[in-house]
Amino acid sequence: QVQLVESGGGLVQAGGSLRLSCAASGSIVRINDMGWYRQAPGKQRELVATITSDGSTNYANSMKGRFTISRDFAKNTVYLQMNSLKPEDTGVYFCSAEILSTYQGRWWGQGTQVTVSS
Repeated sequence: QVQLVESGGGLVQAGGSLRLSCAASGSIVRINDMGWYRQAPGKQRELVATITSDGSTNYANSMKGRFTISRDFAKNTVYLQMNSLKPEDTGVYFCSAEILSTYQGRWWGQGTQVTVSS
């Protein structure tokens, strides 16, 4: 099977930075796109950023210029560098990837909490 494991969340003051990591492991034939999503308290899960297998990136408007998504293809790992954090960035951040394993599907990590204090 496939597993996505996130790390790097925590508590940070407004204006600070955090770097999230997500490593995919298991029976992986190929990983297509990878991405980050977040869910704030009382809100629906929303897109943060995605990166394709050829390195093309896409960001939600509110994250452009502050967040950077990157990928280490050799390590099956995706990163999210978050700078100039705001209290409204608080939430649980989930990693997701479209992976060809024994079948092609979308996998999700368990989430990592990011809390930005004002």
